[in-house]
Amino acid sequence: MVHHPPARAATSTVRRSAPAGIGHDGRVSANPGTETVDDTARAVAETPAETPAEATAEEVPAPAEESSHRTLPRSEAFRRFIADGWGPRPAEPDAPDAVAAFAARRREQLSVLFPGDVLVVPAGPLVRRSNDCDYRYRPHSAFAHLTGLGTDEEADAVLVLHPREQGHEAVLYLRPQAGRETEEFFADARYGELWVGPRPTLGALTTRTGLTTRDVAGLVEEVTAAGSGTGTVRLVPDADPVVTARLRPEGSDGAVASTDAELVTALSELRLVKDAWEVEQLRSAVAASIRGFETVVRELPRAVGHDRGERVVEAAFDGNARIEGNGVGYETISAAGNHACTLHWIRNDGAVRPGDLLLLDAGVEVDSLYTADITRTLPVDGRYTDAQRRVYQAVLDAADAAFAVARPGVRFREVHEAAMVVVADRLSAWGMLPVDAATSLQPEGQYHRRWMPHGTSHHLGLDVHDCQQARREMYLDAELRPGMVFTIEPGIYIKAEDELAPPELRGIGVRIEDDVLVTEDGVENLSAALPRTPEALERWMAGVRG
Repeated sequence: MVHHPPARAATSTVRRSAPAGIGHDGRVSANPGTETVDDTARAVAETPAETPAEATAEEVPAPAEESSHRTLPRSEAFRRFIADGWGPRPAEPDAPDAVAAFAARRREQLSVLFPGDVLVVPAGPLVRRSNDCDYRYRPHSAFAHLTGLGTDEEADAVLVLHPREQGHEAVLYLRPQAGRETEEFFADARYGELWVGPRPTLGALTTRTGLTTRDVAGLVEEVTAAGSGTGTVRLVPDADPVVTARLRPEGSDGAVASTDAELVTALSELRLVKDAWEVEQLRSAVAASIRGFETVVRELPRAVGHDRGERVVEAAFDGNARIEGNGVGYETISAAGNHACTLHWIRNDGAVRPGDLLLLDAGVEVDSLYTADITRTLPVDGRYTDAQRRVYQAVLDAADAAFAVARPGVRFREVHEAAMVVVADRLSAWGMLPVDAATSLQPEGQYHRRWMPHGTSHHLGLDVHDCQQARREMYLDAELRPGMVFTIEPGIYIKAEDELAPPELRGIGVRIEDDVLVTEDGVENLSAALPRTPEALERWMAGVRG
């Protein structure tokens, strides 16, 4: 996926439920897990058009529920009945997750950077899609990195590193499992077990992660007490607005904001070099993504016959991603014809026509939340035209030039510079530049960037644009090190209305993107199993179609 400058957008989603024990009014619940039936729960379409005359008082909506049209049984008889007659819950895990030891080492690295400070890393809240419906949950990437928890686990959890004489003690604060006798169990459409499934016990999470676990109801008190002893509480401020409001009741002045920003930067830079477990996750994500590309090729005939063929392509890849992993790592770019010249075309509502190119930029996010990011530009009918092949070969040569320089000790930005030399040369040869290629490559020129305005590479991992808060000297100006994973993705995009281009090249957009692991003596193309050359792609497509 094309890399764009990082933007620190303010959180705009309004949460309707807070972590157990932390209410929006600032009160700490004395009995978290039972104060859940209020105007913030999901509306339940279980109320008939008219309340039957024989309805009992216990079945009539309470005043606070009238606006959500909910009817909840409130009789003591029902409460006793629903709490009774259940067998044992499923057995809890008896061994740590495979990632637990790696996550512990990551926390140790972070601890060394901030001795004596309290470090607060929230998982984040459920995010409202519309009205009373949430998006599928995904935790903050820093939380996932430091705990090893992935998929849709533990909304509202908070990881805190409490300072000790020797390093830190890591404590995971989360909602405890609600008993079947509680109202949450049957009535809370956002958290209740009958609605969304059971939460693990604190003990189960301790077994899986190796972390001390505590009820999140005590979070604010314990962090405040720890901060009064050390004087410094560092927080990821945009991860959970409710936690931030409770721990920063007076807001953030310049000094506090700077303190928090240092933590955010460190968490980002901690992910620049992947450990062995992370590399295996990325290999799995790449393999699943390649299978998704195969699924798309098999679906191309159906896409060609549909008015929204790009959606057919998107659905084919995204469906495979959901089956093989957690979903897609970012919105799939399914761009046919002139749409391929729009860098982040995710509307995907266009036709897929014979003779056109299809630019597919897509990646599977596996359950651990690591994502691939691969792009191929495919001929819809299986064969490139001469003009398409010309542009494709230019982009492939630029990618190969980037691969040729990528190795430990080379600066990250030099990979991009190598690709740009080829792009400028080809555009000059096609008569599209107002100056020669060498002049265009100068900082005061850059005319060739009209047809490739994005960077050639970005780091890859838990986020498709990983490590975005890293300092420039640790990212763009840094030397490549073994264990880094990034993309190589040059492109050339010539819009149909571009009058500076030769007529036969107009409407052609090409990007080739691979995922690359830095090794001790070079780089490994993790996505090499997906063909890159035009001839190999044509053979591959024919073989997949059968």
